[in-house]
Amino acid sequence: MSTERKILLLGSGFVAGPTVEYILRRPENHLTIACRRIAAAEALAKQFSRAKSESIDVTNEGALDEIVSRHDLVISLIPYTNHPLVLKSAIKFGKNVVTTSYVSPAMREFHDAAIEKNLTILNEIGLDPGIDHLYAVKTINEVHEADGEIISFISYCGGLPAPECSNNPLGYKFSWSSRGVLLALRNSAKFYQDGKIVEIPGTELMSSAKPYFIYPAFAFLCYANRDSTPFKEYYNIPEAQNIVRGTLRYQGFTDFVKVLVKIGLLDDSNQNYLHFNSPEITWREVIAKVLNTSNNTEDELRKAIKSTIAENEISKDEIERILKGFKWLGLFSDKPIRRCGTLLDTLCATLEEKMQYEEGERDMVILQHKFEIKLKDGTRETWTSTLLEYGKPPGPSAMSTLVGIPCGIAVQLILDGVIKKRGVLAPYTPEIINPIIAELEKEGIKVKEEKL
Repeated sequence: MSTERKILLLGSGFVAGPTVEYILRRPENHLTIACRRIAAAEALAKQFSRAKSESIDVTNEGALDEIVSRHDLVISLIPYTNHPLVLKSAIKFGKNVVTTSYVSPAMREFHDAAIEKNLTILNEIGLDPGIDHLYAVKTINEVHEADGEIISFISYCGGLPAPECSNNPLGYKFSWSSRGVLLALRNSAKFYQDGKIVEIPGTELMSSAKPYFIYPAFAFLCYANRDSTPFKEYYNIPEAQNIVRGTLRYQGFTDFVKVLVKIGLLDDSNQNYLHFNSPEITWREVIAKVLNTSNNTEDELRKAIKSTIAENEISKDEIERILKGFKWLGLFSDKPIRRCGTLLDTLCATLEEKMQYEEGERDMVILQHKFEIKLKDGTRETWTSTLLEYGKPPGPSAMSTLVGIPCGIAVQLILDGVIKKRGVLAPYTPEIINPIIAELEKEGIKVKEEKL
């Protein structure tokens, strides 16, 4: 009989379900789901045998140490800023760790200690980051083993509503907090283009978006996401002239966001008039304030918004579509709004109310790597790796499946001793990626690889 294994899952968010389901297929695995809100942990745990729930405040070092010490492996699906607390405790008690988050500088500081304690702390093993790494490294290694070169590596990923469910002005829906999504739209971007580093400030990110073709049925726009330059080293492609990792959205998204930014609705500074104790205020009055106009009729607000847009920056038809979208969201309404302290958070409250997935609606994930390759004989080819997945209502969403299942697979492979590499790691090497890909494909999660 197999030895019982005790696994601690910190967090019970939207990706946790597929992770739990995968891990508990093995009868020797027993899982504790722990988070600050015990009700959320209980709701998830009661769906599975061999799962129990506990309440935990990870900022309480003593409580965290106590719960970590009772388990064989820790999965951390809590906000990345708290991962260093988890790593510190896990290393103290000699426990392996899995996260789906990028390795932060604070996490990387534990690398030597993890090696010294003979521990695997595997990160970046969800979708993006995660599956994207697996199939990037797989193809890059195949090309290098055949004495070829990667001239260009372009990768875009999007978590979106399925086309038939993209029925709002942004072509986007929220299955969790909208705040992180909107804040990411203000990030700067950095990448390699023609061998040189290109930097795009956050204020210009939406203006940099351009059409991206994958299949004729989809009208996508793409824009770079944060800093792609370290992947020259991470993916071992020093020869690459172009390296871009970015985001896909439906056509219309970036122009709409551009106008939100222009008029200041993504500002996260506190506004007295949006304090919860302040007098009631309507969106119409808020828009008038941010546009610095005393006339808050819809016609005047529309004119004021148009005046913020430079000539030829956005087409007239698109401006009209955006203004209709403002009206659909209620931004010209005279009904009192929920005041959340900042313009950003007040907007988030409105977006989350209007742009949630309805019952029976499905999401979609699309990921594509595009490699420009120079073969040993000098021939040039374009290779692509494409993943397209839809949610399966009333079951799990595509996003939760594609984040949760790779995480669960990584946990099991560490428990089984298949993944032996030690330290604070990401899936960039064959001894990590190959067994994970093999298990993903058993789950029906497979990237379509083509030579164009």
